[in-house]
Amino acid sequence: MAHTVDEVAREALDLPISGRALLVEQLLASLVGEADPAVERANLDEVRRRRAAVSAGQASLVDGEEARRQVRAALRQ
Repeated sequence: MAHTVDEVAREALDLPISGRALLVEQLLASLVGEADPAVERANLDEVRRRRAAVSAGQASLVDGEEARRQVRAALRQ
C-alpha cells in the first residue's frame, strides 16, 4: 500500500518523541552519500572554524535547551 508523504508525516508525528528521534536519524542516515561534496566540505569547514573559535575562547558553547529557547525567541520576532 503506497503512502503519501503527508500520510507518513501524520503517522510519524503520532510517535513518542523517542520514536520520532529514531525516525529522523534513520531518514538522515538514508541520505548519506547523496549530499553535494562541496556542501559537505563547507559544513566540515564550518564545524572546524567553530571548534577553533571555542578552543580560542572567542565563542562559547550553549546548552541545547538554551539554544532552542533562543531560536524560538528569534522566530517570534
